[in-house]
Amino acid sequence: MSEDSAIERGRRKVREGIVVSSGMNKTVVVAITERVRHPRYQRTVQRTKRLYVHDAESQSRIGDTVRVMETRPISKLKRWRLIEIVERAR
Repeated sequence: MSEDSAIERGRRKVREGIVVSSGMNKTVVVAITERVRHPRYQRTVQRTKRLYVHDAESQSRIGDTVRVMETRPISKLKRWRLIEIVERAR
């Protein structure tokens, strides 16, 4: 999918993360880490979310860095789609 078609569809969220599980068929779990300021203590805190991502060709493996895009609900938990594999695991 190209970036031009993403602009046509509206402003969809795009995130980058690391594949932590690829045991399911056509689905991978991607961990997204974000750094935010704690509201009271003003310290930087890391928060991790696990996203269920649709990987149609099952081409990503554990440890890969991937870019995902928000999409319509594909199943009970899947709301994201794989755009590209940024870096392969070593």
